[in-house]
Amino acid sequence: MPSREWDAEAYHRLSEPQFEWGLKVVERLRLRGDECVLDAGCGPGRLTAELLARLPRGRVLGADLSENMLRTAREHLAPRFGGRVRFLCADLTALPLRAAADGVFSTAVFHWIPDHPKLFASLFAALRPGGWLEAQCGGAGNLERLRSRAQQLMHRPEFAPHFRGFEDNREYASPDLTVQRLRAAGLVEAEAWLEPAPATFPTRERFREFIGKVNLHKYVARLEDGALSQRFLDAMAEQAADDDPPFTLDYLRMNLRGRKPA
Repeated sequence: MPSREWDAEAYHRLSEPQFEWGLKVVERLRLRGDECVLDAGCGPGRLTAELLARLPRGRVLGADLSENMLRTAREHLAPRFGGRVRFLCADLTALPLRAAADGVFSTAVFHWIPDHPKLFASLFAALRPGGWLEAQCGGAGNLERLRSRAQQLMHRPEFAPHFRGFEDNREYASPDLTVQRLRAAGLVEAEAWLEPAPATFPTRERFREFIGKVNLHKYVARLEDGALSQRFLDAMAEQAADDDPPFTLDYLRMNLRGRKPA
């Protein structure tokens, strides 16, 4: 079976768009400075560091299903923040936490999880009474052009045998459906809204590397032959070169928030 793991060091180096969007979400937080915050899907820890800087008397629990991501986050953060940051390898839909966090923060993660009702129920259980959720992920219509091209390309004869049984099961939900799901999980003051966030890359090479390591890493993992995966990414970059502007990813971010009743 192809690996489901991330190339965490590459993501840490390449994920500037995700980092910039995440900073805006961090700025929305109203922190006292002594809270315990769950970073749900902390990845390599770039935004975890921003949270910790705003919690001088608090703590962050970084949770992620990827061992590679957690290893990279630990290497970057433990020397700087010591015991104020801890890490948990766990499925966000089945967190082993009960009333453990004052708040849940998450960016660029929820769309990778197909079962949002189960996800929100798990996060609700992890929150203390009165705790908050502030997050951002891909929303309805996110990366529609890129995903459509990848779906067409995977059916070409040279690639098709490697994609038997493959499903791109990311969940890009609408704001209305997300609010319904947040409320069903028990969260109040639930809100969700979309925000266009196109990302343009300066060169074909940068675009190609980014989509291979970030957007389409699950596709590339199916093409275990290196030359074959290179041809797949070359074909994607060739199509993107004709866009206006070229090498632009059609990102749509969904912001969402809610609170657990006190």
